[in-house]
Amino acid sequence: MNVASPELTRRMRWVVLVLLFAFGGLVVRLWQLQVLRGDRYYHETVENVVHERNLPSIRGRILDRNLVPLADNRPAFNLYATPRSFTPLVAAELRRLLGLSDEEMEKVTARISAGRKRSSRQAVLVLEDMARERAARIEQERFRLPDLEVRHEPYRDYPQGALAAHVVGYMSQMTPAEVDDQDGAVVDPDELVGRYGLESMWENYLRGKKGKERYAVDARGQRLDEATAAGLIRGDRITEPVAGYSLVLTLDAELQKLAEKAVSSFPAAAVAVVEVKSGRVLALVSKPSFDPRVMTGHLTRAEAKFLNDDPRKPFIDKTLRAHYPPGSTYKFVTTLAALEDGLALEDEEVACVGRYERSGTTFDCTAHHGKLDLVSAIQHSCNIYFWTLAERIGIDRMADVAKEYGFGSRTGVGLNGDSPGRVPTRSFYEKFTRFKIGYTINSATGQGDVEVTVMQLVMAYVALANGGTLFVPQVVDRVVRADGGTVIQYKPEVKQRIDTPPEMVDLWKRGMWKAVNEPGGTGWEHATSAIVPITGKTGTAQVKAKRAKKDEPQIRGWHPGSDHAWFAGWAPADVPEVAIVVLIEHGGSGGKVAGPVAKAILEGWWTKVRAVSTPEPGEASAASPGAGSSSGATP
Repeated sequence: MNVASPELTRRMRWVVLVLLFAFGGLVVRLWQLQVLRGDRYYHETVENVVHERNLPSIRGRILDRNLVPLADNRPAFNLYATPRSFTPLVAAELRRLLGLSDEEMEKVTARISAGRKRSSRQAVLVLEDMARERAARIEQERFRLPDLEVRHEPYRDYPQGALAAHVVGYMSQMTPAEVDDQDGAVVDPDELVGRYGLESMWENYLRGKKGKERYAVDARGQRLDEATAAGLIRGDRITEPVAGYSLVLTLDAELQKLAEKAVSSFPAAAVAVVEVKSGRVLALVSKPSFDPRVMTGHLTRAEAKFLNDDPRKPFIDKTLRAHYPPGSTYKFVTTLAALEDGLALEDEEVACVGRYERSGTTFDCTAHHGKLDLVSAIQHSCNIYFWTLAERIGIDRMADVAKEYGFGSRTGVGLNGDSPGRVPTRSFYEKFTRFKIGYTINSATGQGDVEVTVMQLVMAYVALANGGTLFVPQVVDRVVRADGGTVIQYKPEVKQRIDTPPEMVDLWKRGMWKAVNEPGGTGWEHATSAIVPITGKTGTAQVKAKRAKKDEPQIRGWHPGSDHAWFAGWAPADVPEVAIVVLIEHGGSGGKVAGPVAKAILEGWWTKVRAVSTPEPGEASAASPGAGSSSGATP
């Protein structure tokens, strides 16, 4: 029997010690990995195999007052890509497969780059609303391009096309700068957001709340079945999205179509039709316009350049943001100021010789009218009569009355700019020059530095028609849930009450009636209707001479130096129901150009929208406003 030598025993002890030390170290390491850092490594493992994707909410619809959809949602094919695996080779293959243009490829590259900055593993939207053929090609090549995914998602749609585009608005994806300014918790970087009109103003109501889905994938990126994924996913696998609220507007789609058709032959125009008893807006037209379907995700650089270079400014709402000299439609301000101060009488006659000279300046009237009383002066729109009144009352008194009727301040609708316009006063001029009587004369007939919006003017005529109630224009009637239940019901809002004596307003109304319905009136033969009795005031507003800019596109029938054509009034004449203002930008004569447009719209409203029997021609032309008619409908 051999006995181990002391040397061998010593060596064996060292071996055992080394093994024990190594085993101990392994145990400690395993304890560290599994106990101390177990949760951390589990989460890292889960992050590699468990992915998250946002589930889009259904955006609220925008409906007219009869629930005709102006903005809705439809199914669409959207392409998502994972930035981490979107290599130049994948980019080239995607371009070849779909036949992407240079502009489309630039969009894809920009979105991938932005996605890498946020999370290289999180799929980002690279192409939205693809054609079915493109989506099918991606689906067929999924085995070669596993990190490209086509998702079937709701997409914003505008079933009526460009109808009421400035009111409804459009949407687009967030810019990289906007993404950096917010943490992504409210709006996902891939989401479309409202950019104009109600889509922008009511974004928080319309958007809804997105949901979330968590799912597991294998090493190849293929999605695991639910049973296998169940052990990896903790908590809820799906958080359902919440649909946005819908808006029911005061607009009438049928009347909107009539109004847009009535101005279709003009290069630039604006129309506002408002309910007299409530201030609810029934139609609002701004031309030229844009197509929300194109603006929402499909606008090319060439199309954007064309719209931005258009001198008529399609993106400016001509009913709310643009402001113009109102011409003779503004003469009611001068009339009421003079009557209230006792500086004018109905039967006072003023001789019009066609010219009016003051301080070395000659002001030309539209004709040699001869002797006219106040009602006849309104009928014939004699400038000299109102210039005479203006000298008596002064520019500041006219400004006071103008402000009572809403000029010089925002209407309160809060949409698309809502410009306050301008009502000049003596102090306004004295800030930069010496005051001259010519400023007063120009202001009396809505010229010079007087500037109003179409919405301001129609709301002023609403107040004239209803007995002195100046409303805040109402565009949204109510907010409703997806199931149709009402969330918020809005009531007409009064901006202020105007205490103009009714008999003075009646005098102005009689002049308006004669202007449209009696020979010699500026709207006679142009706005007179045998279908519905119309009363109104025409206006031809001169503009400062302008030259077209170099290389600016020339628009046939539109020149920046031509007069603006106006018509403001209401129907029916004796018991007003709707007020209307028509502006044909640089269109020429108010009576000849804007008058027939207003007539066509009001006749369409009477026969197709109001849904009542058409009166006999004799009945339509017999009604005339007289004393006491100012007690028209009030809220």
